[in-house]
This record gives sequence, structure tokens and C-alpha cells, in this order.
Amino acid sequence: MTKKRFAIAGVERREALDRARKRWAIMPERDYKRLAAHAGETAGDGPALPAPDARGNYPAVEYARASLARKIIKARRMAGLSQAELARRAAIRPETLNRIEKGKTSPDTATIAKIEHALRTAQAGSE
Repeated sequence: MTKKRFAIAGVERREALDRARKRWAIMPERDYKRLAAHAGETAGDGPALPAPDARGNYPAVEYARASLARKIIKARRMAGLSQAELARRAAIRPETLNRIEKGKTSPDTATIAKIEHALRTAQAGSE
């Protein structure tokens, strides 16, 4: 087994192992989750988008809720934040963020602005 240092996609000083004729990358779980979320490989991407009606039209409110939820979930995962941590940084209740991410409620513009600001500052801090 040999070890080597390498860097990928902004993840610094991680180890690579050659073992059983395979090359393995070792990195902190937080970095792995961030990379996996960025690649779209994590389970549970958010609520399902609603099905169109017979004429091909989507229900606007349900589609908007699900679409917003998916965007928030993806950005939160890329920033490496839990729901509780994002809610704390955005100064909203965790229950509120949970309902938004499940597509159960439509947040007002002030709440969206708080979430966006918290995500932006979290992502700036992780770079």
C-alpha cells in the first residue's frame, strides 16, 4: 500500500492509496458530501416535481415550491450545511426551513432573502 498527496476540486491535501490494484481517495466526509452534492450524486434531491395535466400544463404553485426546494437543498449541500445550521444562519426556525425544503409551503420574499444571504456567506467562507 502506497500513499500520495493530491488535490482535487478545491479539496486540499488529501491522501490517495494504491491498494489491491485500485487507487482510493481519502478525504474528510464534509468534503466528500460537498463534492457529491455538486455532482448530483446524493440521494433525496428534494420533493418530486408535480405531473402535468392532460394538456401538458404544470400546477404553478406546486411546481414553484418543488423547484425552489430543490435549489435550496442543492445549495445547502454544496455549502456543507445541515438544515439546522442553515436555519440558524438565516435566523429562521428549523421547522420553517424543513417545510420549505419539503415543498409544503411558499416562503415570503424576506425569508428567501435570508436563506440566500446565509447560503452566499457560507459558500464564500468555504472557498
